[in-house]
Amino acid sequence: MRWMWIDRIVELVPGEKLVAIKHISLAEEHLHDHFPATVARKPTPIMPMSLIVEGMAQTAGVLVGHAEGFKQKVVLAKVAKADLTREALPGCTLRYTATIEQFTPVGASTKGVVELIEPARPDQGAQPAEVIGTIDLLFSHLDNNMSGARYPEENFVFSESFKTLMETSGIAADF
Repeated sequence: MRWMWIDRIVELVPGEKLVAIKHISLAEEHLHDHFPATVARKPTPIMPMSLIVEGMAQTAGVLVGHAEGFKQKVVLAKVAKADLTREALPGCTLRYTATIEQFTPVGASTKGVVELIEPARPDQGAQPAEVIGTIDLLFSHLDNNMSGARYPEENFVFSESFKTLMETSGIAADF
């Protein structure tokens, strides 16, 4: 995976729950395209909601992969539900909480909650986290697919980037 949409894992209950965070920075290139200034409006950088969904997919995917020691190639099979109610802006932090709902040899289903943490303001202090959405996902264990298709032996899903994420979060990563 080339693009990482989570910055750190802050909690892991193996086989049950994973909590990750993403700090949104104005230094991220994609924010300048969403939405640039026009004659009628000033620039309005927001985190695209599709990337928020991807952040949850990475969070939940790591949880599902970790459940069996990253021996399976875990791929997102379906976004069963994605309900986001608010935009995320530079300076904010997203907190993704993924829980496993069902786990079988062929895949898993997860439920996710997305929270937005706004930066502290001098006149207001720290802001409480606000739930801005729910995202339910289905994952497939690629090597246990029903088609009988064969895939490369190496686990191309969990890359060195994911290994670095795990290790810098204090979680052993042997894959």
